[in-house]
Amino acid sequence: MKRPAFWDTPNPTWQSLFLTPASLIYGIGRMLHVSFLKAGRTPVPLICVGNVTAGGAGKTPVALDLGARLKKTGRAVHFLSRGYGGRTFGPERVAVDRHTAAEVGDEPLLLARIAPTWVAVDRLAGARIAGNEGAEVVIMDDGFQSPRLVKDLSFLVFDGASGVGNGAMLPAGPMREPLGIALRRAQAAVIIGDDRRGLTRYIPKPVKVFQADMVPVPPMGDTPGRVVAFAGIGRPEKFFQSLTEAGYDLADTVAFPDHNFFAASELADLRTRAEHYGARLITTEKDFVRLTSLEREGITTMGLALRWRDEAALDQFLSDELNGGD
Repeated sequence: MKRPAFWDTPNPTWQSLFLTPASLIYGIGRMLHVSFLKAGRTPVPLICVGNVTAGGAGKTPVALDLGARLKKTGRAVHFLSRGYGGRTFGPERVAVDRHTAAEVGDEPLLLARIAPTWVAVDRLAGARIAGNEGAEVVIMDDGFQSPRLVKDLSFLVFDGASGVGNGAMLPAGPMREPLGIALRRAQAAVIIGDDRRGLTRYIPKPVKVFQADMVPVPPMGDTPGRVVAFAGIGRPEKFFQSLTEAGYDLADTVAFPDHNFFAASELADLRTRAEHYGARLITTEKDFVRLTSLEREGITTMGLALRWRDEAALDQFLSDELNGGD
């Protein structure tokens, strides 16, 4: 689904007020779900990268960065994902050369480029298999709200521009759970971009706060020019803004729902738009992996890399949390 505009409106709107009873039902349902499940422990340290809002915060880039960072220290890192959008129940190890996004989801295909990645609806079973298969640390992309397994270290990721939106629970707002309750289970918070909503004032001191920026990474040898940009991610406007910052001339932009699998008619429309404007098609890496090899023809991508504002502090924090600072 596309993120409703009223989620980001500071003051209550008629839509959020109308949906408040549904939010109460959602909250009660979540409490009952948590109360009936007992968390299991994994055989190796489990790092969870999650958020408290629905989509678009930047969890996967943070998970990718942490994975690459820990690999450089010599640790055997494995990723774990629910595989949203895929049909595989797992646990199953992702093979980039064999699996498709329709099978395992788009994010696992990106994660698997960095380190062994497991898709599992039962995250506890997936983490245990990863440990048995040589993982020394497991990084779980999403799953912060899952009561199925114990997290050894949890990062909560926030978009600095949108924060927690209107602060209301789903579906009246973007919140998966109340912010205060979530922060009690987190050891670190990552704010991507400038903190325009004043999130830091709500984060208690025991929670370490890190700030980072998404930096555009154009394809090797690509020269920014006139493009028609499209994206089916949580916040497509962030991608479009990054293209502008990278020097691209956006002739047109087309936003799709998160994890969208593009229909032939949608791709045909995009190609028609590009031809009309005399432009190229460009999309995100996450969208690109959902396309078949034939559909990818004539479409370029622009990646986004995470740049930490205090990288040394992050490295020290990881060292302290995982091995007591040794």
